[in-house]
Amino acid sequence: MVLKQILFWAAVLWTGIVFTLCLVQSNSLPVISIANLDKYIHAFFHFVFTALWFLFLISHSEKKNIFMPLMIAFMLSVFFGVAIEVLQGLYTTTRREDALDVAANISGATLAVFMIVMYYRIKPIDKK
Repeated sequence: MVLKQILFWAAVLWTGIVFTLCLVQSNSLPVISIANLDKYIHAFFHFVFTALWFLFLISHSEKKNIFMPLMIAFMLSVFFGVAIEVLQGLYTTTRREDALDVAANISGATLAVFMIVMYYRIKPIDKK
């Protein structure tokens, strides 16, 4: 029970961090000159987002089948990423919505799905 709560709060905290960092005025952030760094950051954000929400969802799964928790986590990540981009366009003055950011978000989420599937192919879930 404690692990489920820890996973839930870790996922919620990460969601809040991503939400805040993606909507804070960009002139408040440090400038680092690395080509496409923001795309790598978006991919990382959504890799961790998908993994944390998957871990929470799988901890609540009765059937111990990874498919549904994995698809829900992936779709949450995609919808969250699109929503953030829309909010950037509507409510920030120093940021704009960017389709390439959405692509980076989906890439990070997809990589998380791939890594989770590979992990469970090697180490199946206990069927208790």
